[in-house]
Amino acid sequence: METKTNLSMKKNVEIRPNKKRKFTSTDWAGYMFSAPLVIGVLVFAIYPMIGALVLSFQKSASSFGGEWIGLSNYKFVISDSIFWKSLYNTVYMGVLAVILGVSFSFILATFIHNIPWLQWRNFFKGVYFLPNVVSLVATSILFQFLFNPGKEGLLNFVLGWGGMDPIGWFTNPSFSRFSIVLMTLWGMLGYNTIIFIAALTSVPRDLYEAAEVDGANWFKKWLYITVPYLKPIILFMVIISTISAMKRFTDVWLIGGTAGNPAGSLMTVVLYIYRNAFLASQMGIATAASYILFMIILILTVVMLLSNRKSNLD
Repeated sequence: METKTNLSMKKNVEIRPNKKRKFTSTDWAGYMFSAPLVIGVLVFAIYPMIGALVLSFQKSASSFGGEWIGLSNYKFVISDSIFWKSLYNTVYMGVLAVILGVSFSFILATFIHNIPWLQWRNFFKGVYFLPNVVSLVATSILFQFLFNPGKEGLLNFVLGWGGMDPIGWFTNPSFSRFSIVLMTLWGMLGYNTIIFIAALTSVPRDLYEAAEVDGANWFKKWLYITVPYLKPIILFMVIISTISAMKRFTDVWLIGGTAGNPAGSLMTVVLYIYRNAFLASQMGIATAASYILFMIILILTVVMLLSNRKSNLD
């Protein structure tokens, strides 16, 4: 009985040959609308990346190619002490900016999110996001006034009330990198805070209520509920901040110039690339340094993603 039923079911099944789907007018319209974006990506992103990779294996004073020299440009960059100093400065400022920026903005977002009055929450959101609207050029000019090395500098003027001597915030190599980090924090704090505030609204209230029943105070709820629940967002902000920190250029160029003064303490990897490309006319060396920086950023990103995945599995 079962065999007859199965045979009758197989006969009723229609076997349709695989036919290639024809393009309709709607499909062509979609391709036409997406074509400008695709062409823009190919021309202004993919093609320059491939061209820069080829150029990194050539000895060239321009972007039009030159003599093929293999890995010589990469060997020069790796053996150049200025590159390693610039990489140290970049990592030094980047680590401080990422740790302080992400942690401070997350704590600040927690306090703003817990304000019971909606008007005050919106007020503080606007106040802390305002620096993000200001351009980096204007921010650099503002902090040059605040961190002026003389007594006329606002911060040194305040420190003078306590009998302290003026500090060369941007002129002393011991303080210049940390001063750049402070300027970066002022600019990035608002953006990070808004992202964390938006993420905090996604935490279920049931978890906090259950923790309150168990007698957990506000700190334990924040530490054992809020932080683990927002771990993907924290990782995202760390990765984005790390990429931005490794590409630091505009602020150090405005403050320290092309030499990364004082004493090269503000020389970053991107500034090193800029010097070789547009001042020394060594496009091959500049593109080689660019791809080395790209690999460093890629490795850091992959390591952070894998470490987060391993911690989730544990």
